[in-house]
Amino acid sequence: METKYIETDLLIIGAGSAGCMAAIRAKELQPDLKVTFFEKGDIKYSGSIARGMDALNIVAIPNYTSPELYVESASLGCDGVLDQESSYVMADRSYELLKKIEKWGVYFPVDKNGKYRVLQYHVKGNFQVAMEEPNLKTMIAARALENGTQVVNRIMGLELLMDDERVAGAIGMNVRTGELIACKAKAVIITAGGQARFSLPNSGYLYGTFDYPGNSGDGYVMAHNAGAELTGMEDTCRSIIIKDANMPLLAVTITRGARLLDIADNILMEGYCHSYGVMDNAERSGQGPLRIRLSHLPLETIQEIEHTLFTTERPAQERFFKGRNVNIRKDDIELWPTEFSLCGGHGSAGIYVDKKTATSVPGLYAAGDVASVPGQHLSGALVFGEVAAEQAVQFIQNNSGVSLDKQQVKKSEEKRKLRSNSTKGEIGVKELEYKVRRFIGDYVVSPKNEYKLNRWLECSKGFKEEIETQVRIKNGHDLSKLYEVEHIVQCADYSATASLLRKESRWGFNHYRSDFPETDHDHWTKHILVKKNGTTNELFAETKAVQDLNGKEVL
Repeated sequence: METKYIETDLLIIGAGSAGCMAAIRAKELQPDLKVTFFEKGDIKYSGSIARGMDALNIVAIPNYTSPELYVESASLGCDGVLDQESSYVMADRSYELLKKIEKWGVYFPVDKNGKYRVLQYHVKGNFQVAMEEPNLKTMIAARALENGTQVVNRIMGLELLMDDERVAGAIGMNVRTGELIACKAKAVIITAGGQARFSLPNSGYLYGTFDYPGNSGDGYVMAHNAGAELTGMEDTCRSIIIKDANMPLLAVTITRGARLLDIADNILMEGYCHSYGVMDNAERSGQGPLRIRLSHLPLETIQEIEHTLFTTERPAQERFFKGRNVNIRKDDIELWPTEFSLCGGHGSAGIYVDKKTATSVPGLYAAGDVASVPGQHLSGALVFGEVAAEQAVQFIQNNSGVSLDKQQVKKSEEKRKLRSNSTKGEIGVKELEYKVRRFIGDYVVSPKNEYKLNRWLECSKGFKEEIETQVRIKNGHDLSKLYEVEHIVQCADYSATASLLRKESRWGFNHYRSDFPETDHDHWTKHILVKKNGTTNELFAETKAVQDLNGKEVL
């Protein structure tokens, strides 16, 4: 297994929606800029939007709604724990973004008056704009590459290279061969997604996750180890969606008139789908499994839902329902809680960034699910991908070049060598991941309490020892999977550490502490930052005030 050296101006780690938009915008601003991707899968079908999408969840259409109303709605939706400036920037740029991708050929249906189809998804205001584009990812991927951007597929990010306090590139690993790539870069944008493989799904299948299963928290770990701050890591997200398929459904069906029912046929939601606490309460009180019912809707509405689900939003749903002998025109769709995950797109977990996507590390930016802009969804990935590119290009223009620290690369090579030589270990990588994620489900996610969270931090030490000494590695693919398990363990440490400090319950069942069951708005409407001690490298957490629309701290 070799080490390859490459050099670029701007390195983007992750070629999903946010990464592609960052590359496109960087080339618009400076066509001769050398831009390179590290992509864990293949850029054509990578990221959480691997094919298409049914809507832009956040668009503030002029003369219809406003960025200010969206900020108010977002604040309510995340119990006030957000920096309002970032949410404002996203909403303020959202309509311009819609018009831009519409010119690229992305289809947004309009009524006879030429107005976009707008649905209610959020607590206040109608911001969800219907979209029908089954080829969204391939479209933006092709556009990202057409101006000379280079992509190195099958590369997962391992660690950021540093030049004193400034980022200087990254080290990645080929997920099939174990080859290392050291990329020297003048600025880095992390768009590597959240942590999908956290606890186990109810099916027990390691990769049967709601979010892209390649997202193993690599971006969180790289940023933290380089000195960046994380926030919202105690917000462990769980959805209640199609049983065993773990595929999206609510935003497509309920916003078009479907009904969410409990086991006694009580209607829990109809016409809106933002009250997720109602679903959690029903499940926890034994009123599940919950179900979605379409049979009362006009046939043309059901056909519209079928078209969206089966052509744009994960076409595998059609085969899944046929295999289960479910006809959604007359049969209810059974729902079930998914695994827990960490995500800045659907929750608030991520790298702490300002309104311009800057982290606390000079030259390092973050966008998409890896960054903490609560509830940003696809709109946030696309908008902040552009913002990150604008800031990175400006940083490159205003700062000199960087030096490559070959000693840092050598340490990575030594670590790889030790792990790859472990051919006679007693534990298979999959078996270790299963056990790690089972323990995360036991100790880290809701219902949480001090004993369980501390118990995880004790178990974590044992898992780290096993990773280094007892895992059996057969090939380069096993090796990359071992690094993923290491990242899963580390993300659970972040989550447990943050959860211990937040001595209250918040975000419904996302952070429910049985020893502090009430929400304490007076003392805990604030960020929990997870950081690394610069001297000892030990993990710790502290609080930080949230900021209002003017960037002022709310005390």
